[in-house]
Amino acid sequence: MTRARYQQVSLDDTPYYHCISRCVRRAYLCGDDPVSGQNFDHRKQWLVTRIKQLSSQFSIDICAYAVMSNHYHLVLFVNKKKAESWSDEEVIQHWTELFPRNASLIKTLRMNMKSRAAQKQLASTVSLWRERLMDISWFMRCLNESIARRANKEDECSGRFWEGRFKSQALLDEKAVVTCMAYVDLNPVRAGISESLEASDFTSVQERLINHAKKVKNRSYRQHRLLTRKNTKHLVGRQTVRKQAKLRPMAELATMSDDALPVSQQSYFDLLENTCKALHSNEQDKRRNLEALEMKQKILQDLGISADSWMKSITAFQKHYSIAAGSEDSLLHFHESRIKSGVDFKHPHKWIRGIASSKLLYGTEGSLNPSPTRPSFSLLLSLMSPDDLTD
Repeated sequence: MTRARYQQVSLDDTPYYHCISRCVRRAYLCGDDPVSGQNFDHRKQWLVTRIKQLSSQFSIDICAYAVMSNHYHLVLFVNKKKAESWSDEEVIQHWTELFPRNASLIKTLRMNMKSRAAQKQLASTVSLWRERLMDISWFMRCLNESIARRANKEDECSGRFWEGRFKSQALLDEKAVVTCMAYVDLNPVRAGISESLEASDFTSVQERLINHAKKVKNRSYRQHRLLTRKNTKHLVGRQTVRKQAKLRPMAELATMSDDALPVSQQSYFDLLENTCKALHSNEQDKRRNLEALEMKQKILQDLGISADSWMKSITAFQKHYSIAAGSEDSLLHFHESRIKSGVDFKHPHKWIRGIASSKLLYGTEGSLNPSPTRPSFSLLLSLMSPDDLTD
């Protein structure tokens, strides 16, 4: 059953969210369409450009993205502190650049500032816009609507372009954030479209590799080829007239307790590179690659994720979880906090989807930075189904 968005998003629990949108009927409306015989790869660049333009206006940072032929993935970080630090003038500027027609409202209110009603209305409007500028729903609305209108105009048609409203998953801890980012970045590799990170066009890992290659004086052959790829011109060349935000740096990825994630940019590249090898290996070499992955990758050791669990997460992350992803403790806290915040569940103590997957992928231990208060054993039992109690 479809849930209201406020029941799926809780900034008090996590600022990280995984969002997905699919083209209507899952048609290849952003790629090489076998039905119409047309190629719409240029729309992938539309999406990347629009995502970065919106990120520069909203208080929402892009951690990872992957634009495929019939859908796209985003890992977003809602920067609540930045939005709250903006002055009223900055809020008005950001909002009116997104919606220029709203500037006339501000002009009218300022002309009548002697009136208490106008002062109150201005303060209320700025407060509302500040909230919307850190709202994932508004971000996705601005993204999907603009792309749909532009594509329909190009096709000289009307109607739906996207399948429906976007899907979102709350990423509750560092395990979920790192795993989901890798899952998103490896989409083209997993789908068999590309064999390397450099060839994974329209992904955030390719953009990070390009930004890294730009800073290197003595570039390798792979870096030179990356900078001269046809599909990377929008990242290598100059920006368009409109401002575009950069990806959120790996060093600034932090947990809810403001501790930095145990991952650097280079270690993230190495992790994905070794994961690519494991994904492409045959059954005979798979075990050897998994052992090498577990031994070499300090990130997995720091996060407490085994190589087998990592590969299961990378290949089917979205299927393992519903509206939230993370360790067992994180899922329990997320459910409990939503009940306390007033979310009206039909069955509030029904078993939470994702708990079994969390045990399978991450074990029964909590995250590296668990919440100060651990759910009671009675709460754990009340949330369990009879089938889980007999395992």
